[in-house]
Amino acid sequence: MLAPQTVGILGGMGPAAGADFVRLFVDACARLLRAHGQVVGDQAFPEHWLAQVPVPDRSGALESSESGAHQPLEPMLQALGRLAALGSRAVAIACNTAHAWHGTLQARFPQVEVLHVAREVSAHLAAQGVRGAALMATEGTYRVGLYAQAMADAGIACHLPRDEERRLLMRGIYDGVKAGDMALARSCFSRVALQLAQRHGPVAIVMGCTEIPLGLQEAAGTEGLDLLDPAQVLASALAARAYRGVPGHPP
Repeated sequence: MLAPQTVGILGGMGPAAGADFVRLFVDACARLLRAHGQVVGDQAFPEHWLAQVPVPDRSGALESSESGAHQPLEPMLQALGRLAALGSRAVAIACNTAHAWHGTLQARFPQVEVLHVAREVSAHLAAQGVRGAALMATEGTYRVGLYAQAMADAGIACHLPRDEERRLLMRGIYDGVKAGDMALARSCFSRVALQLAQRHGPVAIVMGCTEIPLGLQEAAGTEGLDLLDPAQVLASALAARAYRGVPGHPP
């Protein structure tokens, strides 16, 4: 039987999100194995590497076109190079905003498939017949139109928060999750999610920053919302790449 392909995870943005992505990936592999009648044992999981590297703030970098140490591209290229050297055939980036540099990363390492989170999420939503979704994300993600473009290509309307709601999201991300104040994060994120649901109805709410699910999924009052974690979708996509070509698994 063929062994699964080696895959990689580009993390460190922030470290908690990278570590949580490994858990999501392992869970996705286990689901895939069970779905195809395979034994879920230690030896059935693919070789996978996590690169937890310090990467400058992505949203801050997108506000300035000047080169310098505040730009995240070079550390991401170095980390991707290490993952490629370790034999990774596909790599997932455990940060939504970092996908603003996806094109350059993919071009520099054509031998590695660098998955694109917004395209994977849009394909997932389209397959479910979704025609509209609300997006909770960072200012950087909004600025580059990461999800708006991918959703438009898939025929999905992308509903965006208002300016004051975007400020709440950034506060929840930076002063909340990244600073370890989860109570603040839950308060900020839940307010925005509930306001989006009130304006747009029962649409899917895409938690388009890896910190948002860490603070929103257990927030009071959000139980009835249709929350979608892009990291889960991306983890499933990476698992599918790892088992591609293995007998008994999807092509």
